[in-house]
Amino acid sequence: MSYQTALTVAEVVQDIHKKKYLLPAIQREFVWDTEQVEKLFDSLMRDYPINSFLFWTVSKEKVSEYEFYEFLREYHEKENIHNPKANVTGEEEVIAVLDGQQRLTSLYLALKGSYAYKLPRKRWDNDQAFPKRKLYLNLLRNSSEIDRQFDFVFLTASESKNTDENNYWFPVEKILALKESYDVNQYLIDNSLFTDFGKTKATFANKTLSKLHSVIHLKPTISYYLEKSSALDKVLNIFIRINSGGTILSYSDLLLSIATAQWEERDAREEITSFVEELNNIGDGFNFNKDFVLKSCLVLCDFTDIAFKVDNFNKKNMLKIESEWEAITSALRIAVGLVSSFGYNRDTLTSNNALIPIAYYIRKNDIKDSFIPSSKTTEEKSAIKKWLVLSLVKRAFSGQPDNVLRPLRKIVKDNGTTFPLDKIIDHFKGTNKTLIFSDEDIDNLTWHKYGQNFTFSVLTLLYPHLDYRNQFHIDHIFPKSLFTASKLRKKGVNDDDIDTYKSYLNFLGNLQLLEAVPNIEKLNKEFDIWLKETIKSEEEKAEYKKKHFIPDVDIGFTNFIKFFEKREELITKKFKEILQTEKPRIRRRRTK
Repeated sequence: MSYQTALTVAEVVQDIHKKKYLLPAIQREFVWDTEQVEKLFDSLMRDYPINSFLFWTVSKEKVSEYEFYEFLREYHEKENIHNPKANVTGEEEVIAVLDGQQRLTSLYLALKGSYAYKLPRKRWDNDQAFPKRKLYLNLLRNSSEIDRQFDFVFLTASESKNTDENNYWFPVEKILALKESYDVNQYLIDNSLFTDFGKTKATFANKTLSKLHSVIHLKPTISYYLEKSSALDKVLNIFIRINSGGTILSYSDLLLSIATAQWEERDAREEITSFVEELNNIGDGFNFNKDFVLKSCLVLCDFTDIAFKVDNFNKKNMLKIESEWEAITSALRIAVGLVSSFGYNRDTLTSNNALIPIAYYIRKNDIKDSFIPSSKTTEEKSAIKKWLVLSLVKRAFSGQPDNVLRPLRKIVKDNGTTFPLDKIIDHFKGTNKTLIFSDEDIDNLTWHKYGQNFTFSVLTLLYPHLDYRNQFHIDHIFPKSLFTASKLRKKGVNDDDIDTYKSYLNFLGNLQLLEAVPNIEKLNKEFDIWLKETIKSEEEKAEYKKKHFIPDVDIGFTNFIKFFEKREELITKKFKEILQTEKPRIRRRRTK
């Protein structure tokens, strides 16, 4: 292994652009956010060390034995997060980056590419939620951030045009074209920075841009080790060691690389990453990752050991996973589709591991897509859904999920074509993973609040027959917007009751599941007014009240406290029926 300190940032970025440097399949994908990129450039400008890099020279004779990927050139959080596969001919050696991919990708995106991330409060399916951004440097002042000196920021083209006495945004990518020192001065002259902002600002701009020029073109910042061994086990050992100190490399990234080398007919990395995207696009969207798919493979292939260990991804096991890939993906696809039909998505599915036993059951019984919409499978789906909800609410997969997955797999395997809900419940009785609800557990269910991830699961227990293929919202029965102190007083609520109103607002006693359209129409209307205007028939009104556990009390706004407490009693009674518990408990008073 040799050590060199001779490369500038400009040289490395140009070589990445020419595809001189590639990424081996063992490399994880790009995960840095814009703030990390900005801080990297701030560190460069302040002459902070950015650590050395590790490159691996693969001879042209060995190139065909490995998979390589190109660097990302335009990062888009929704549409372009995966590195494209490199087309290597074997006619020349490859220099692969073993350590430093995040830093090198950041340098490239800032100097040659772009970075598009989703704006807050914008929908994922809105293309305008992902504006393209480039890195800019403010030439007129330092950063206002405590931990930074230089004002590097990712901006859209329109944002970069906002120039005033304290802001002039220089496109960092342009520094590559300013190769000589006099090019810096010429830029400042051409853009009137010497004349329009006064002597102090002009001097600051000159020093700042000159420093950037030096950092990119003159200073040999990129020091690196060069590994020339072609032995994969040695390279993996080096790779694991150097990745154990910073952001820990997930096993899935390493195992995926091993799979890529061991599958014979398919490209494991492309298959698995594209399948993860497919799963995440089902229904309203989910948040699965490679770890989930690889763990599912271990379980669904009936391997005795399902731990995430390199030994479990040996050649024999990987070939079995490859041979059963179609069956595995089919089972997972149907499982996710089924859970989506229960109303779940990335925000409400609080444990992805909960899908694995469902997928195993689907695989063992060779269940097809028709299972989801079929009316003949209602009872079976009801059992699966109840198990899912119970396991999520009881947090059955917290801690060490393998200790739950192994017995669940055996129970499903040993119990034929019916989903064994009762046997699963019996197995975990008396353990810390029990699905039995005590009276205290029931009491705790009503303490779930609006905005908590588990609240949807708790509410679904009360609405077992809703068609969740329609979109449902968690709705405040008494509208949240009316619960400010001033509005409560205007409605005639006594000062002594205001704190109670506000403390009850977000708890289960004031929440219901309502279809999206009625919820939008309901908006901020008082409940009694909305109910009167929306449901004319007394018969339909009675059905609505029964379905949503509306107590037989005055539903006027000033009777909210009594309404809430009576509705909690109805909900608790229903929970006891569903979850087979007894003995009422003394209820605790809500606090903010």
